[in-house]
Amino acid sequence: MSHGTIVLMSRIPRVVVAKVGLDGHDRGAKVVARALRDAGFEVIYTGLRRSPEEVVEIALQEDADVIAVSILSGAHMTLIPRILNLLKERGADDILVIAGGTIPEDDAEQLKRMGVRGIYPPGTLIEQFVSDLRGMLGLPEPAVSPA
Repeated sequence: MSHGTIVLMSRIPRVVVAKVGLDGHDRGAKVVARALRDAGFEVIYTGLRRSPEEVVEIALQEDADVIAVSILSGAHMTLIPRILNLLKERGADDILVIAGGTIPEDDAEQLKRMGVRGIYPPGTLIEQFVSDLRGMLGLPEPAVSPA
């Protein structure tokens, strides 16, 4: 399975928006999912309280290009590395992992060293997030029509 730029040019990129662990707050995840759909991505939302194993299985079944983890519970240093390890074990570590939520800066840097491609704290502009994701996937920015 290859998730390179050439493959993405021929189909809409797929993003699994995942809520892992016991965190029951999904407003932010739903805002991200809607913004990604509006930007032309195909979005699969996992629903609340998913295990890392469930998230990886969904990503594999859906042939996802990205897993966007939304986490507010404080368990990011346990759950996100587990997702990365499961992807590696399944030979799917070409699926990009990004994370949003309340992740302290030191933890964010450590997660990036582990392979998380981007960390998005509360207050991140959705346009910046979508632009970053396009860049990670090698997708062009949409043309802006003059006013």
